[in-house]
Amino acid sequence: MPGANLRDARRRVRSVKNIQQITRAMKFVAASKLRRAQDRIFSARPYASRMLAVLNSVATRVDPAHHPLLVERDTDKIMLLVITADRGLCGAFNANIVRAAAKHIEDESTNKTISLTLVGRKGAEWFRRRPWPIRHEYVNIMSKVDFKYAQEIARSIIDYYAASELDAVHLAYNEFKSVIQQRVVVEPLLPIRRLETEQQPPVLLDYIYEQPPPIIFDHLLPRHVETQVFRAMLESEAAEHGARMTAMDSATRNAKEMIEKLTLHMNRIRQASITTEIIEIVSGADALKVARG
Repeated sequence: MPGANLRDARRRVRSVKNIQQITRAMKFVAASKLRRAQDRIFSARPYASRMLAVLNSVATRVDPAHHPLLVERDTDKIMLLVITADRGLCGAFNANIVRAAAKHIEDESTNKTISLTLVGRKGAEWFRRRPWPIRHEYVNIMSKVDFKYAQEIARSIIDYYAASELDAVHLAYNEFKSVIQQRVVVEPLLPIRRLETEQQPPVLLDYIYEQPPPIIFDHLLPRHVETQVFRAMLESEAAEHGARMTAMDSATRNAKEMIEKLTLHMNRIRQASITTEIIEIVSGADALKVARG
């Protein structure tokens, strides 16, 4: 029986060591991918931020009738674009975003129609089991974020909004803050917001357009939506790698602690087995002496 217990303990130690090797390798892979994802998001942020600021300013100055994406309507029909990961093993990364998205839907769903566009397999799997209607699913595209996917997603959103099938579009994703910190963000995407000013009515200087505003907006506003969707996908990609790196580092350290505990337990079993064998030998020798005496 002690031999069986010792074999089981050795088997458990080997299993945990194998898991530790896997988690350590996954940590290094995530760290390598994180560096590239950080470079991409740090390059995309200034352009997306400045574009949003300029278009907010433009939307404040122009007549909304110049373009459908500038028109603000009663928000009866809302779409929520939720960006999650395609894979797990990244801690609470996916759980946090779907929980925030579900809460946002519940807060907005009173007397309103809510629909979903889902990016990432984990979000799609979670929301399929819920009662909210899903318009589109985009899975297996977050392993390597490409601008063409952002264009495809943005085009469908723009078509729905221009056809008045939607009154507002909101965006839910994980924003990358650092390797150990991601922030869940739920923000409006459409319509393009106007700046709020303290002056009533606001006194603003208008732009001089070299082409008619509708022509400029037909090129500029769709690109703005594509850029914001792409930025959110890049944010989520970097945040996912950071979360996975942190989770795998924690798993590796936990495996090390478990190996130490199992090794101590295994040594105790072995020591007890040796002690039992010594006692049996000594007892046998004593019994032999008595029999001869």
